[in-house]
Amino acid sequence: MIFMEMILRTTATFFVLLLLARLMGKEQVSQLTFFNYITGITIGSIAAEMAGQSETPFWNGMTSLVWWTVLSVGVSLISLKSLKLKKWVDDEPSIVIKRGKIQENVLKKKRLPVEDLLMLLRLQGVFSFQEVAYAVLETNGQLSIMKTEEAKNPTKSDLGVAKKTPKKIPAAVFIDGNWMTDACHEIGVAQKTIEKQLKDSGYKNLDDVFLVQWQEDGTLYVDKKTDVKQS
Repeated sequence: MIFMEMILRTTATFFVLLLLARLMGKEQVSQLTFFNYITGITIGSIAAEMAGQSETPFWNGMTSLVWWTVLSVGVSLISLKSLKLKKWVDDEPSIVIKRGKIQENVLKKKRLPVEDLLMLLRLQGVFSFQEVAYAVLETNGQLSIMKTEEAKNPTKSDLGVAKKTPKKIPAAVFIDGNWMTDACHEIGVAQKTIEKQLKDSGYKNLDDVFLVQWQEDGTLYVDKKTDVKQS
């Protein structure tokens, strides 16, 4: 009896979820905002409770599932008409690199560590901050990048000229007051050598420096602790 009840509950829940999924519309996983993500998890949890917990009245779970879906669809529809509500629910895109300058205050506001920003850049095939003019953190957590004109210029491979594979990749060796000793070791450059390069370039005090990235040609990209003002 219990076995048949579970089969019926699971089957009914499956078709209800299928119907509600059609009602909520299609959206690619890569486009999901945090609100969409939480909504999906909650609906899935309610459905699992309906299907697997025989002591939970089926219609109680059904009411909760349908009402949660109605609320989610309602908020989504109102968001299409109200920009303020959409910003409140889904947030809005944030410029994290502006005119080649990392926006530290924006990173703090979004609670995005520099290491995660570096990872998002690498996922876009960008390993050096010098290649980035603008970077926008989208509401779905992905990064949109506008490269500098120099980075957009034809590469040697585009022109049919043989290009050597770099032996090392750019590495962040100094981040917000901390030396990345593992990164220094990885590129085979001593911290004292980098400190001397910085002093020779006029950076005698690192208190005003937010990030230093070693480049594959041996030069340094230095980002100071001053955000570019909005204009």
